[in-house]
Formats: sequence, C-alpha cells, structure tokens
Amino acid sequence: MTLSPKFRLAAKQSDPSFELEMRLKGEPLIPGLPDDVALNCLLRIPVDNHMACRTVCKRWYSLFATKDRFFCQRKELGFHDPWLFVFAFHKSSGKIQWKVFDLNNFAWHTIPAMPCKEEKVCPQGFRCICIPHEGVLYVCGGVASDVGCPLNLVVKYEVGKNRWTVMKKMITARSIFASGVIDGMIYVAGGKSTDLFELDSAEVLDPNKGIWYPVASMGTNMASYDSAVVNGKLLVTEGWFWPFYVVPRGQIYDPKTDNWENMASGLREGWTGSSVVLYGRLFVVSEHERTKLKVYNAETDSWDTVEGLPLPEQICKPFSVDCCDNRIVVVGRNLHVAVGHITSQGCSFSVYWQVVDAPESLSDFTPSSAQVLFA
Repeated sequence: MTLSPKFRLAAKQSDPSFELEMRLKGEPLIPGLPDDVALNCLLRIPVDNHMACRTVCKRWYSLFATKDRFFCQRKELGFHDPWLFVFAFHKSSGKIQWKVFDLNNFAWHTIPAMPCKEEKVCPQGFRCICIPHEGVLYVCGGVASDVGCPLNLVVKYEVGKNRWTVMKKMITARSIFASGVIDGMIYVAGGKSTDLFELDSAEVLDPNKGIWYPVASMGTNMASYDSAVVNGKLLVTEGWFWPFYVVPRGQIYDPKTDNWENMASGLREGWTGSSVVLYGRLFVVSEHERTKLKVYNAETDSWDTVEGLPLPEQICKPFSVDCCDNRIVVVGRNLHVAVGHITSQGCSFSVYWQVVDAPESLSDFTPSSAQVLFA
C-alpha cells in the first residue's frame, strides 16, 4: 500500500505522548495495516460504538478511552466533519441535556453537563452561539425558572477537550436575546430582563481576550425571536406571535459603523420562522405556512418559496434549525432530524428532505437550540 506524503505528514503531527504509548503496547492497531492508516480508519468510528471498541485490545482501549483523546487525534489528522449539538430538555422533568448527532454516521452521543444548576433554569432563555470551524460553543444568558431572574452566565464548550469552561459574565443579565458571530466576535443584543422588561442594550465578546464590551444600543427595547448574520451585519427580529395584531419590529446592526437601523418592512414581515444563511442568502423554515422553506430576496424586499416539499411531518414543532455546507438541518420534538439538501438553480433554489428518526431513548426530549460544529 502506498501512502501519500500529505497523509504521512498528518500522521507525524499526532500527539507525541499518545504515539509513544501506542508504540509501547507492541501490537498493531489493525493487523496488516500501517498504524497511520489504521488510526485514520478508527477515528471514523461513531462515538456510540466506542464502548464496545474499548474491549478489542489495549491499544483500542487507549484510543477510545475518552472523547477528548479521540477528538484531539481527529484534529491532529485534519478531520473536519460536522457534528450537530442539540440543547434539549426533558418534556416531563424539564432537565436540560446536550445531545450530539453525527451528521456523517447519523448516530447520537452525549457530552458533559453544563456547569449550572440544571433543574432551576428555563431552557428557552439561553442563547447558544458557536464558532463552527474552531469547534467551540458558547452558552450565554438564561433565566432562573424558580425566581424568573435573568442570568449573565457565559460558559464555553470545546470539542477537542470535551469540557466546559466558565467565562467572564456578560455586562447585562438577559434572556431570549439576539446573537451572532461577525469576524470572530460574538455579539448579543436586546432580550428580557427582570419582570420581563425588554432591553435595548447590546455588547460584544472578544473570545481571545474573554472580555465583554458595550456597543451602541438598539434604539428600541425588544426581545428576540430569531437573529442571523448576513453580509457582516446582525439582523434581529422579534418575530410574529399569535394573534397577529402587531407587526413585528426588526433591527440591523453594522459593527463597522457601530450603528443600528430599522429592518426593511418586507424582511421583517416575512420572517416567520427560524433562519439559516446559505449561499449568502437568508433562508427561513416557516412556522406559519405549512413549514415551507423560503428565501429572502433583498432586491425586491420579498420572500421566495423554495421549490420542493414542505418540512416532513415527522418534524414536529417546536424545532431548532442550523446549517452545514449546503444543507439545512432541522431538529424537531423527540429529536427526529430532517436534513434539507439545498440546490442552487441560478436565482432560485430547491430542497430535498432526508429524515433520520431518533432512537426511542430520545423520545421524551424537546430541542431548544441546535448548533453545527466541525471536529
């Protein structure tokens, strides 16, 4: 078997202590294969099979002993696959838990619990923000369900380390607020404060320094139903709520000018669901129009329906949405997953849905957020 120079170079970048440990075991990872080829194969095994893999031999046990070692080795060998991190809560107890869905192997596993008192928080109050290609996830804000008090909590999860870190708190405690990542900086805005009072303040986190800084206020007090980053700007909508007596407000923040402006009427009035950004365009999985997918046309300030079937019936509300490459991923109640494959056809788009049913063990969970990270 001939190995490419690139493949050999990647193997040499592995963790030295791990490689030494492997060599001292004195047996090949897979008989008949060079260790770098075998390791590349083993690092593709779904996480839910790791427990069984540990029993094969000492070297396999060492590789699959912990998720942090497994993902560290994947990073060293240049793996960059999508994993869907779902922030879910148990329908009966309200207890929160993170579930991870392997978008390549369609398998589930869990990660450690967040460092907070899970039984005393409202899942919908948190805002989950990710920096996908760094494999980093932030969970901010929230609300204590027993006293209805908003939180300024900030915790960070790193896939490579498989652990949470408590970060410097936000300047203002808030829940149900907007967020977005622009040029590596994390922005949050609006939300609800004590006694459900709506905020107009906004702030930004420099992840490298771990420090929050205030930015220009929104100019209007509002909580956020949804938000997105398009063309380097943060779009914030408070969303439609039944009954539809009042047209929703919307604001757009430009970090280059530190200025907010009102959202165009067609954009805010047609934003009737959860959004993702693909092909530089804003897509929405609508919650009020038979869950049809639609895309915003900035030139006409209107929304176009994406060709294809509506969201599959297995995906029940409430659902959470994110994207990966040219795919939209929707997680519904009971954690059933629909993957929408988006095809661009000039100025129009079409979608083909693929459904992955969740195992019975997840049937009592409801999603609150979904974030794609690469690792």
